[in-house]
Amino acid sequence: MFQQLTSTLDPNRSQKQSLAHFFRIMVLLIGFTIFGTVGIRVIEGASWLDSLFMIVITATTVGYEDPVSLSDNGKIFIIFYLMFGLGIFTYSVSQLGQWIVRQQMSSVLEKRRMQKTIANLEGHYIVCGLGRMGHSICEYLHEREKQFVVIDSNEERLEQTCTPRNWYYIQGDATDDQVLKSAGIERAASLAAALPGDADNVYVVLTARMLNPGFQIIARASDDKAGEKIKHAGANRVVSPFRSGAVKIARFMIHPAVEDFVEVASKHVGGFEVADLQITDASPYCGKKLSETDLSTKGIMVVGICRPGHQPQMPPSSSSILNTGDSIFALGSSDAITQLMEEFNPPTETSA
Repeated sequence: MFQQLTSTLDPNRSQKQSLAHFFRIMVLLIGFTIFGTVGIRVIEGASWLDSLFMIVITATTVGYEDPVSLSDNGKIFIIFYLMFGLGIFTYSVSQLGQWIVRQQMSSVLEKRRMQKTIANLEGHYIVCGLGRMGHSICEYLHEREKQFVVIDSNEERLEQTCTPRNWYYIQGDATDDQVLKSAGIERAASLAAALPGDADNVYVVLTARMLNPGFQIIARASDDKAGEKIKHAGANRVVSPFRSGAVKIARFMIHPAVEDFVEVASKHVGGFEVADLQITDASPYCGKKLSETDLSTKGIMVVGICRPGHQPQMPPSSSSILNTGDSIFALGSSDAITQLMEEFNPPTETSA
């Protein structure tokens, strides 16, 4: 399910309606002022500035001074202008004030709603840092309909990026224990430390590992030396964008056609994915030969089997028996992989 704020109205539609109401008020207020300014200008022949000033102090009932000496026609115009226009001016100003207050209250309520929703998430993902790498991670998770929470210290960047997409986010320092707890780190499935600085990623990994010793942590590193430190801090995987990019370029040089296929298939929503699945006693495939399973009919290809204490079998033979503790590496479409993961990890009553 795509991430949606728990609101009875579409937030984007509500925002558009609110902006339309604001523009209607401004058009009414400006039109009312222009009409009066033009009237004084035509009747009295005063300058545009004096005419505007006269209308503003008249409409606001300030009565600071009379910059224009009014004739009888001018006085009659001002009388009717006040009789019919004062209500319009008062209404427009009051509506404008209500709109400002409503916008502030709406923002506060939406954040509270989002915090309550985050507090109920389970098995979600946490992305620390909304830079170029963090944004790409979020886009990937969003395309595959995964629940995730973004943490970043830049509130303006979070609102501009996350609010239109209905992404859950928390503004704060990702190295802070309370911020990570607010993101539900105790119930999360994995965390990505994608902050621009290696030192920040080390602190995030250390803090996250202390708060949740058993979940997956993937971190960004600028080089191999920093990667070793981050791994010692508790990260399960460390990714260097420069090394990964260099390897990808080399693969394009050697096997351009194959890499083109992988590039297109991985970017396309519904393209293929590889999943690591654990065989347990409750698994429907436990004790069966690979040829006896229905994985191939579901569009799943097992490309490898990893047994504890043994070298991975890649590719495995059809006579390989799946035992408790084995890990299988399954290749298939996103939908098939998602369905298979649900079979291996059925939702509990609480999470459902």
